[in-house]
This record gives sequence, C-alpha cells and structure tokens, in this order.
Amino acid sequence: MKSTIRLAAAAASALATTALLATPGLAATQRPATPATPATRAPGQVFVQTDSTSGNSIVVYNRHHDGTLSESAEYATGGLGGILNGSVVDHLASQGSLSYDADHGLLYAVNAGSDTITVFAVRGGQLFRLQVIGSGGSFPVSVASRGNVVYVLNARDGGSVQGFLRVGAALIRVPSWHRALGLDASETPEFTSTPGQVAFTPDGRQLVVTTKNNGNDIDVFALSRSGAPAAQPVVNADPGGVPFAVSFDAGGHLVLAEAGTNSVATFTVGRDGKLALVSRSATGQAATCWVARDGSLFYASNAGSASVSGYADFGSGALQALGNTAAGAGTVDAVASPDGRDLYVRGGATGTVSEFAVQPSGSLTAIGSVTVPGAAGGEGIAAS
Repeated sequence: MKSTIRLAAAAASALATTALLATPGLAATQRPATPATPATRAPGQVFVQTDSTSGNSIVVYNRHHDGTLSESAEYATGGLGGILNGSVVDHLASQGSLSYDADHGLLYAVNAGSDTITVFAVRGGQLFRLQVIGSGGSFPVSVASRGNVVYVLNARDGGSVQGFLRVGAALIRVPSWHRALGLDASETPEFTSTPGQVAFTPDGRQLVVTTKNNGNDIDVFALSRSGAPAAQPVVNADPGGVPFAVSFDAGGHLVLAEAGTNSVATFTVGRDGKLALVSRSATGQAATCWVARDGSLFYASNAGSASVSGYADFGSGALQALGNTAAGAGTVDAVASPDGRDLYVRGGATGTVSEFAVQPSGSLTAIGSVTVPGAAGGEGIAAS
C-alpha cells in the first residue's frame, strides 16, 4: 500500500514537466465581511530565491501600484542551492525555503547545497547579508521564525529540526534544540520522501513538521516558553495523504496541502498536539503540494496541472472551493502581497513568477509574469 502511494505521488509530480492545462477561472463566490479595497496598491517588494547550485541568490522585484513586478537587484546568499533526487520542477520539494520576518526586517534563506542558512537585513528594496550559519543538519529546505526563535528543517539523513535564538539581527544555534525526525533515508524517490515544511502554530506553542510520503505524518512538537522543543513529537497519521505544505486560518486551524490525494484539508490542533479533521476538499488537479494564505482565502498550487486552486475559509475550518486558475508550468510555491491585493505564483518548469490580482470574490485575474534569471526548478518566494 505504501509503495502504491509513493508511486502515485511521484507520478503526479512528474506530470509537472509537461502539463500546462487551461483551467476554469475561479468562481465568483463572494467573500462576506470583506471591505472594499482601494484602486491602487501600496508598493513593496517580492523576493525570489534561485536555488542555483552554482551560487544561490535572491532576486528582488519592485511591486508596483498595479501589482506588476519589475526586477530591481540580485543578491548572493553566500551559499549553494541543492537538488533532491528525482525532482524536476521543485528541487527542494518544500514550502518556506525563503521566509520574511516583517517585524524585524529580516529575510531568511536556505542554502540546501551547502547546509547553511543566510540572514539578510531588508531595507526597502535593498538586502544586506548579515550572516551565513550552519543549519544544524543536512540539506535545509524550510525555515520559520516567531519572535526571537527560528527553526530550520533539514531534509536529508532522516530529517531533523534545529532551533536558533535571534539576538539582535544574528542567529545563535542552540544545540539542545535539535531533534531528529527518524525518517527512512532510503525511501525513494527522494523528493517525495523528504520532509516538506516546518511552521509555528499561530499561538507559538507548537511546531509543525510535515513528512510527506515518508510516514504520511504531521509531527507536532510542544514548545516551552523559551522555544525549546519537546523530546518527542506527537505523530499524527495522514494515511495516503502525503502531507506537504501548511498554513493556518484565522481560527488557528491547520490548512494542509495533501499531494497524495490532491486535496486541501483543515484540522484543529489540540493543546496536546493531536489533530482532528474538520474539512477536506479535492482540487481535481495533479500534484497539489503548496498552499498560500491571503486573509480568508487560500490558494493551493498544483504542479502537475499548472494551476492554482482557490478556497475560502473564514476561520471555522470549513473550506469553500472557488475553482481553478491556470498558472505557470510546474506551479510551485506562492505568496500574497501584504495588502492582500495580489498573488505571486512560481512556475518551476521555466523559472517564472505569474502575477495575479485578487478580486473581492476571491477570483484571480492574470496581470503579467516575469522570468527569474537562473531560477528554473527553484523554490522560495516572499513579499514585503
């Protein structure tokens, strides 16, 4: 059974190399209690990671009043990108490889090929590299921050999480905050069998890790007030789900992209670390792996169908499907602008970023695209 699930997940992801399917636009289902949005957006930046194996870098794009992007600058991370075996359009096979801490003006990037993470200071459209530090494991793929605590997810050697304390703008690794996930390092294909994301729950009391096909589990570590993880996680089985990427709704429910069933699911997260299913909705697409939040809206990226599936969730965990919209070939991770007006979706096959205006109904209107130099197969996107 497990072998069948693994092969199904791999086949779905492989479709991303050739599929670019035109899909119906998102249905015009109204969002209640959503205020009218202004005619123009507040300008800002979008940061895109190349994950180049010859030298990882962050390409900065200016976000204009109409939501479109223009390239501003490129900054070397001081590390190398990496490629998981079997991957084509998603070399890290993860979500959260680039993370923006808006409260402290810091950008965290993983360098999977050199087992490091880079800390940048963000000053408008300029990045200043402050630190390159070891990830505490092999092949880092996801990073999450909350307050002065940062956790990195390492994908290889059975997977691990490593915690850091932020002191000013610098990270200090805390050796006792390292936890091995104990996954089977021999599972193949590697890109569907490595962990997918690390994330804090909204209250900061728990740390969530997805294992994808290597166990089909969502691991939840309790965190102390200082940020130290419990010795062992609570392991929540998601049989056949291939739990990949997560977000959270306004009510604190876990919103999960399940690659094995091509679904989006929501769960309550108990104080004891146990998950309880609230809702599950099939996208009807292939290789549903990533999910991005935009207020009460969630957009799942389907790598095998070159599409984005929209959902409304007003905090109860109940999912209201809004339909599918065509995006770039090998659709991977995405990010919403801070004002909620725009969605930017990476296309891993060609290294593009598709630009969409988010309508009050939740529907998406294509407004353009950019091609990121040297970023085919790369992942990681953030916005300020």
